[in-house]
Amino acid sequence: MKSWLRVAIFLTISAFLTRLIPFSEFFRNVDTLIHELFHALATLILSGDVRYIHLYSDQSGVTYTAYANHWMSVPISLAGYIGSALFTVLLFYLHYRKKEKIGLIIIALVAGLGLALFVRNGYGMAWCGGFAAVTVGVILLKRPGLLKGYYLLLAFICLVESVISSLIILSIAIQDPGAAGDAASLSDVTHIPAIFWGVVFTLASLWCSKISIGIFYKRGFD
Repeated sequence: MKSWLRVAIFLTISAFLTRLIPFSEFFRNVDTLIHELFHALATLILSGDVRYIHLYSDQSGVTYTAYANHWMSVPISLAGYIGSALFTVLLFYLHYRKKEKIGLIIIALVAGLGLALFVRNGYGMAWCGGFAAVTVGVILLKRPGLLKGYYLLLAFICLVESVISSLIILSIAIQDPGAAGDAASLSDVTHIPAIFWGVVFTLASLWCSKISIGIFYKRGFD
């Protein structure tokens, strides 16, 4: 029980602090990009076709795909929230191993690949290009304090946004199940209520957050 209380306190403080940082809205789109790219990756693994990804300034996004069998929408829909939660664990693991530079290279490559292959709306393309340029610039400056600070900013934003976005989809699933995005898509295919899938997304994000925070405490800000 104490560990979950620590998670709740940690997430609350992190959510508050990450929103105080100038231009935090810009950086919060990194979680949206990761979410949408996991949809795309699942589609490609299932031999489907990724038509395009759109990212928006309100931190929402959508991935348009085509696939052969109706059941394929289940793993594709699951991949977004669960994939972004797992990516958060990876970021904190790299911090624990003092591999922040590698983590930033991965993040820059993700943004670059997203721009080159999938993202096709104006805002999304501008964001991917700008975010990749900023991240590469931080790497090239070779200032350890800046690099680590920037990396932790992105890691904490991904941590917070993975949980908040799953809580939002759960709230929508309760109030208006048909508008609950991935949860609604899963409900259409499986005939299991959208609220169930909202709970699954929320539990997955909270569990990954617990793991991430546990990893962080092993090193802290050192």
